[in-house]
Amino acid sequence: MAATMKKAAAEDVNVTFEDQQKINKFARNTSRITELKEEIEVKKKQLQNLEDACDDIMLADDDCLMIPYQIGDVFISHSQEETQEMLEEAKVCGSLSLGDKV
Repeated sequence: MAATMKKAAAEDVNVTFEDQQKINKFARNTSRITELKEEIEVKKKQLQNLEDACDDIMLADDDCLMIPYQIGDVFISHSQEETQEMLEEAKVCGSLSLGDKV
């Protein structure tokens, strides 16, 4: 009896081309939303890391001559003021790109 009900239920489902297109569009949109949420979380974490770095530099001794700043895979040493400016610029760029995603 269960086999006949499954067969009957399978026969009753009739999906038109338009319905399938809507299902596909919904799946693509849902996938895109998930990707964007993950991207937003990554951007928020990067922004928090930049803020933490700014705070650490402010608390650092003025005797610290050069501070390494990572650009890509390379670390470049800059003065405390230059590094602070670069971090502030990175924070502004990060905030703008995060604003585009939200």
